[in-house]
Amino acid sequence: MIFKVLTLFPEIFEILNVGILGKALGEEKFSVEVINIRDHTLDKHKKCDDYPFGGGAGMVMMPDPISRAIDFADIEHNFKRIYLSPKGKTLNQDMVKELSRESGLVLLCGSYEGVDQRVLDREIDEEISVGDYVLTSGELPALVLINAVSRYIEGVLGSGESVVEESFSAGLLEYPHYTRPQIWQGIAVPDVLISGNHKLIEEWRRRQSEELTKKRRPDLIEKKE
Repeated sequence: MIFKVLTLFPEIFEILNVGILGKALGEEKFSVEVINIRDHTLDKHKKCDDYPFGGGAGMVMMPDPISRAIDFADIEHNFKRIYLSPKGKTLNQDMVKELSRESGLVLLCGSYEGVDQRVLDREIDEEISVGDYVLTSGELPALVLINAVSRYIEGVLGSGESVVEESFSAGLLEYPHYTRPQIWQGIAVPDVLISGNHKLIEEWRRRQSEELTKKRRPDLIEKKE
């Protein structure tokens, strides 16, 4: 899997070099190419934004530098092109799984008041949001998407079971986890987890997932039913 990120702030993506993803990148389980949109403007001052037609607050990213950056990243349109936007479809686990099957993704990070609509209409395949709120730019949503999708790439996680048993994978929130010490500040680990009976443990975890989901996300129960 190849991620190609178009951004005005490439330094933000250095965080990908730490932790599990950093190790996976070092082992070439997937790759991330960060492309600075400013490198693809013809303006000597590297200008990539201008005032909006019709007036209004803020600035809008210009179409030409973005179009050139997209051509540089994926001139044959081999990869799915995504614009991270609060106006897009809300990212969920099913979408993450679907995106993980792509050979590559081009991720456009908007800034300021957004991106000229013409380049979105001409160059972008899909708009995706990470939630019903607005951020200062699209870099953090792009990091969220990369993190979520890369976990489904073979070899990124230590155990293949991790993506099977986690929250949302079965339409439920994940059950609680416990580790040593067995008693902490007077609170003991549930007896079933130290029973050695794997069938009872599996049943307990299933019940916990169902109860937690009913309490915190009843909408998931309705959807599952």
